[in-house]
Amino acid sequence: MALKKENAVPDVTVGAATGQHPCNSEISISNDAPAGNENFAGPGAYSADAGEAKGGENRPDRSSLQEISMTELYDRVYEPKAPVVEGLLYPGTYIFAGSPKVGKSFFMAQLAYHVAAGIPLWDYPVRQGAVLYLALEDDYARLQKRLSRMFDVEGNDSLYLATDAGTMADGLEAQLEQFIARHFDTALIIIDTLQRIREIGREQYSYAKDYELIKLLKTFADKHSICCLVVHHTRKMEAEDSFDMISGTNGLLGAADGAFVLKKKKRTDRTAVLSIVGRDQQDQELKLEFDQERCFWKFISAEAEVWRDPPDPVLEAVSKVIPENEKTWQGTATELLEKLKKNDPEVSIAANALGRKLNVSAERLFNEYGLRFGNMKTHEGRLIRLTRLPAKAEAKENLE
Repeated sequence: MALKKENAVPDVTVGAATGQHPCNSEISISNDAPAGNENFAGPGAYSADAGEAKGGENRPDRSSLQEISMTELYDRVYEPKAPVVEGLLYPGTYIFAGSPKVGKSFFMAQLAYHVAAGIPLWDYPVRQGAVLYLALEDDYARLQKRLSRMFDVEGNDSLYLATDAGTMADGLEAQLEQFIARHFDTALIIIDTLQRIREIGREQYSYAKDYELIKLLKTFADKHSICCLVVHHTRKMEAEDSFDMISGTNGLLGAADGAFVLKKKKRTDRTAVLSIVGRDQQDQELKLEFDQERCFWKFISAEAEVWRDPPDPVLEAVSKVIPENEKTWQGTATELLEKLKKNDPEVSIAANALGRKLNVSAERLFNEYGLRFGNMKTHEGRLIRLTRLPAKAEAKENLE
């Protein structure tokens, strides 16, 4: 992906995301899973030769290990997770650290707006969804001034702001659950800052306490397949590795899915380096420049191109199975293989291997090809279902 320097302030109309409902002006939501054929493995479900399970795997019996074989693992289908910002931010819990007054809150406002609007952040594609921005060190008057300076007076009904919240030990998780219950299209929750949600009265932090705090947020984020981005400070002491500058113990980064560190050489500099590390993306460094007039961060350059998996001939062929005038295809792996070979004689894979390949490629089919994959076991054998996701324009039209 060729990235170029460009103005980050959008001039587009906010649109609905694929398969998502627009938010009401009032805060409201449902916890119901997306609609689909109830006979097929759905969100959070898996399928295996032993049978089908809905709503996540069965709770394990802690009295003994519930191990599975590698073969059984490949027979399962897990709910795909769409990136929030492709190449930068994924479902899970991340830390965003920087020194005080370096521009973290401006970056958070910029990110929140782009995700809520569903428009690219620089040249990085964004998945539109509701955003909750807990600006716990601000008040609403300051937020009004900041956002209007950055984005003029064009409102966004998918971006929600709060300046007060509980701590993790005193009600925050319940508050976040209530927000998710009112906004089922939530993609991102920003907590600015970490210190404001720590347990009050505990000034001494340990690896175990830091790890547990982030683990609680991660459990919540994973449960709802959303991203929680937690703003934190860096320590004054310099370090060769930028991530060693994150204030606190290694338990914070150890429990998190990734981290961002925003760093300037001098406080008066307008340029900064954003270092990125994470489980679901490659390590990166981006050079950014702060626009003092509009108070947003502009992209200058990336240290390296974002890695993308090379095209997969089998998945490419599968993506063309559904006719243009239809939305689904259903059949056995053998029937699917026959169809693939009819369209492309060069396809070479056994039917049983095809089924497993689709199982482990469900997320890639979803994110790259716009196909939802599911399967179910019947008396006649295992059936495969491919469902084409609606285009964004089509989804918006259907919801209006």
